[in-house]
Amino acid sequence: MSPKNCLRPILARPAAVGLAGTVSGVIVTADHYEVTSEARRAFARDGYVHLKAVVSPEERVAISEVYDRFLRREINVVGKDFNDMTTGEHGSDPSGYAIVNVMLPRRYYPEWVGNVFERRAASIAAQLCGEHMVIDFDQLLAKQPGRTDAVFGWHQDQAYWIDTDDRRTATCWLAVDDSTAENGCMQFLPGSNLEPVRRHHPLHGDRDQSHTLVTDLRPDDVMRSVPIEAGDITVHCEGVLHGSGGNFSPDSWRRAYIVAFRSEATVERERALGFTHSHNDHVDVLEQVEGLGVETHESQ
Repeated sequence: MSPKNCLRPILARPAAVGLAGTVSGVIVTADHYEVTSEARRAFARDGYVHLKAVVSPEERVAISEVYDRFLRREINVVGKDFNDMTTGEHGSDPSGYAIVNVMLPRRYYPEWVGNVFERRAASIAAQLCGEHMVIDFDQLLAKQPGRTDAVFGWHQDQAYWIDTDDRRTATCWLAVDDSTAENGCMQFLPGSNLEPVRRHHPLHGDRDQSHTLVTDLRPDDVMRSVPIEAGDITVHCEGVLHGSGGNFSPDSWRRAYIVAFRSEATVERERALGFTHSHNDHVDVLEQVEGLGVETHESQ
């Protein structure tokens, strides 16, 4: 299947879908967000969970102000770590990017280290995954209004990463704006985290041309659309299949702020291999992955 065809199921305008399966929690302190037992069960079963109001409106304003400084290029980001996620283009005018992707913003703006979202996300990761969870990477992903091509193809995060025995992962995805069916909210395949990782291939050409990996849906896959309000988060594990459609809203950005946690031992192994999640890394991650069936373009 060509890259164009493999994206076709989420290129069309998605229908609005209710928040079935979502659960709420309670913020207890500035450093802690209480995760209910229902939420923990949902995360283990489905591979993701929706937690409401993790960041307050006032706290979100402060995050949004820094976020927009990145988008305006007022905070310097080096090389490929500021790019168009859909094409890999970098070093050009970002106003033309469909999805502005900023890798490792805390590296480029150290004042963000230890912010309120990071602290609450750390408490959530510990409750969902256990002890010794640390930040693996952070990321900003902003879909521009009216960019129906701002599509994330179906993928599992584990396809990008080294093979380890300890795969505990909590990727905390904060909606800086309302994330809706119209502007390209997240979609998940519940329970796919309980299956083997599927075969993936580069979206464009080979890994030298495209960092992005995608996989194809099966006939019986039923994706679940998960719209969430600004200040809410989804948390997903490394094995759940997910993606998102384009931004059909003429005036609504879909800004997301991601902080991903993995076990301390896994992160230490990554760093020992030279893998930092920077798009400037000179490590061919495919050479580090064993047994995940990741295809190069030539092997398809």
